Amino acid sequence: MAYKQAKQHTIDKEISLQGVGLHTGQKVKMTFKPAAENTGYVFKRMDLEGEPEIEADVSYVVNTQRGTNLEKKGVKIQTSEHVLAACVGMDIDNIVIELDASEPPIMDGSSKFFVEALEKAGVVAQEAEREEFVVEEVITYHDDESGSEIIVMPADEYQVTTMVDFETKVLGTQNATISHLSEFKNEIANARTFSFLHELEALLDHGLIKGGDLNNAIVYVDKEINEETFKKLRIAFNRDNISVKPNGILDNLTLHYPNEAARHKLLDVVGDLALIGTRIRGKVIANKPGHYVNTQFAKKLAKIIKAEKRNNVPKIDFDQKPLMDVTDIMDILPHRSPFLLVDKIYSCTDSCVIGLKNVTMNEPFFVGHFPGKPVMPGVLQVEAMAQTGGILALKSVPDPENYLTYFMKIDNVRFKQQVVPGDTLIFKLELLAPIRRGICQMQGYAYVNGKLATEAVLMAQIVKSK
Repeated sequence: MAYKQAKQHTIDKEISLQGVGLHTGQKVKMTFKPAAENTGYVFKRMDLEGEPEIEADVSYVVNTQRGTNLEKKGVKIQTSEHVLAACVGMDIDNIVIELDASEPPIMDGSSKFFVEALEKAGVVAQEAEREEFVVEEVITYHDDESGSEIIVMPADEYQVTTMVDFETKVLGTQNATISHLSEFKNEIANARTFSFLHELEALLDHGLIKGGDLNNAIVYVDKEINEETFKKLRIAFNRDNISVKPNGILDNLTLHYPNEAARHKLLDVVGDLALIGTRIRGKVIANKPGHYVNTQFAKKLAKIIKAEKRNNVPKIDFDQKPLMDVTDIMDILPHRSPFLLVDKIYSCTDSCVIGLKNVTMNEPFFVGHFPGKPVMPGVLQVEAMAQTGGILALKSVPDPENYLTYFMKIDNVRFKQQVVPGDTLIFKLELLAPIRRGICQMQGYAYVNGKLATEAVLMAQIVKSK
């Protein structure tokens, strides 16, 4: 269920970091920039012609080997999870992340430096409300091949628990938990990425890890090291000497926590689930998580959220007197029969309006629109939706009878169900951003028989008529 309460946030000013990509080894400059309400997280490739953008959307995930990698129209973003986790952990909703290479800088292998940069840039509230998906029942994803499982269950806020078991002597069973997102900064952000020695050797042999050094990846030694392996590691990390610590990791690093591996897995879960595009109010429990299972779970949740948004039919008590009947509506709107297409308004707040139209056989358009099998024209469904939205737009002025709304643009129109005589159309329109300079942008939905019939994004201008 979608729920709105808290305000959206962005950063106050832009800030940049520089480093190298872990897998590409490329030098990269990354700049965080403030973004408008309802932007979400957007990557922008400054090194490519046209500076193309890639939204942090799970539908763009193309590869989850050694990181979560996105691609849109041939433009790639590699290893997105650490940056996105920092944005979520700092309670940011809208931000543009500019890069002059395909991969963000690895820094120390955690989200620490990104969190510090965002904190320095300052987090500021915006006018629009944040949308959350309120979990009302347990949702599960299980991967048979790996035995990994992720569930989300009802909770009062976003919580995450990770449980890992690597079944090795050097790194066995661990778990990590945050009960409130505010814990991310101090408890999770500095947990660094890690690898087992046998994985590192394979990556080095295939040239898949070029930006690593012993300061940005914990390496657990899960096998005996011979002199040839030591030689490879000295060359790879450009060091004269490398040794193994008593706790089983390569030297030059001290673990921040005994369960740092589980904490980093939690960081990855937060970053990967950011690709859903909607905040979650619920408790996530991830057993043996990884980028593949994380993003598969994100896809499942995104699909559920999308379906719920579409079929979230407003609940109307038809026994109650409406907020506005047709006479009240005609006091505000200039439309008259047969072109007045909204009969009642049941609620109208500063950001949302709910209206209704009873579709009867006496509608004049049924005379010629599919005679013998009357269907309400889709364009008139959109017009009825627009008239309902006009009520919302005119609520922003003190004397609505002296103003008109002219629609400037209609986008993303989709017709899902036929509307026939005897149906009752319920309209719901929500502001996508605060009304500024008389410009009003709304997301509109029309429902019939408990299902979404029509949806569209509408933009209108409020103009004084007298």
